[in-house]
Amino acid sequence: MLVKTVFLFFAMFLPGCTLAQGFFKEDEKKKIVSFWNASGRYLVSPPEWAIKTGPWQVRLTPEGSVWLLKYQGALGRGALPPTADPTTFGGGVQGWKEWVLSKVAYDRWRAQSLANLANSRTLEMTTPKNDRLDVRLNALKPDPAMAPPTPGTIPTSLLIAVGAPPSFASPVTPMRHDIRFEEGDSYSYQDNVNFSPTYAYYRFSQGVAHVGTALTDDERIDLFQAAGLSDTEQHVMLRVSKLEGSFDAINTYDTGYVSVGFIQFATLIAGKGSLGTALQQEKADSQEEFENDFRRFGIDVSSDGSIIAIDPVSGVELSGTDAVLKIIDEKRLIAVFQKAGKMSRAFRVAQIRVAKSSYWPGDDPIKITLGGVVLEGKVSDAIQSEAGYATLFDRKVNRGSVAPFADVLLSVMKMHNLKTIPEALKYEREIIAQLKYRVDFLLDKDLKQPKS
Repeated sequence: MLVKTVFLFFAMFLPGCTLAQGFFKEDEKKKIVSFWNASGRYLVSPPEWAIKTGPWQVRLTPEGSVWLLKYQGALGRGALPPTADPTTFGGGVQGWKEWVLSKVAYDRWRAQSLANLANSRTLEMTTPKNDRLDVRLNALKPDPAMAPPTPGTIPTSLLIAVGAPPSFASPVTPMRHDIRFEEGDSYSYQDNVNFSPTYAYYRFSQGVAHVGTALTDDERIDLFQAAGLSDTEQHVMLRVSKLEGSFDAINTYDTGYVSVGFIQFATLIAGKGSLGTALQQEKADSQEEFENDFRRFGIDVSSDGSIIAIDPVSGVELSGTDAVLKIIDEKRLIAVFQKAGKMSRAFRVAQIRVAKSSYWPGDDPIKITLGGVVLEGKVSDAIQSEAGYATLFDRKVNRGSVAPFADVLLSVMKMHNLKTIPEALKYEREIIAQLKYRVDFLLDKDLKQPKS
């Protein structure tokens, strides 16, 4: 006992050492591991199309995507939507864009050549030789004459601004993952998701995604009402949520790390993001439903919002960053979130309540300095239309804040010689027009528009 006490004392001061908090008892861990390793519970296999086209495919590399996001920043474009392609914008030094596009094209050709060779060898080994096979094999052989020009030396200014570029493409073998909870309740994913060659937010090749099950507007409104939303909040969330997915949407490949739900609640790297808050909400509102939706499969959340996960293979209890990375690697664990979003009304309502408490922009504080005078207020002093709230809600969901709202407000107030923030309400349309993010909600006829 003394030895154990001494070990625990010193372990508290070891770098990177975190003592297990014991959210799951040993018998619970054994039960969870037994469930996940039952016969037929989890299957990994090549996708069906691999038989015809070959298993090797060309994909953007996560390292290349990281570099592209740095490149986007070096262009001085500010915060762009995740769907934005950095190579479509100007900025930076002359010659940057042309070099990047040339490097991307060359890397993809080289990766495709390697994939073709690998696929031809696979077909030779797995298919009886015949005339038809010979034709397919010949088609897979790389043609040097089709090679794009090499990009040449990277411009010095681009190297200084962004750093040495990695390869933007590589041959990979995507795999299919099938998870079965019970008869009629199964989920399928494919890793190595195929993106645009210049997508800037791809981070995990083992990541997967699913847009979720589409709901009717009436079904969504029913859930919004159950969560206690006002009519304005319902209308705004209905529009913005359609840009994100459904309540059972999942994503483990991008900069959000693990993202789930109708506005993609994310863990981020620390595992304490808005997804943890959504789990806390259901746990507080509906303990029994939370047990059925998450705990029995090895998912929990701590009092500080950290995600907790049981490794389905070893039974090790993980938290925070370690839990997040395990969920990205383990398709069985992300399937738990999709199942809850699809089946559980309690989890859906919890998502909505957190969306309101975390992202509704109306009460966000404003502080600007106009003519040497500090003015303070809140967003709703200058924005009151549904189109305005939708624009800012969209920004806050994606970027974490309503910025650059204060800068735009200040500019409009100076232009019209206004003295107080509420006076800016007369120019709400002008403010919102400058804050458009993914969608121009000023054109949405189903949303109440600014009066002026």
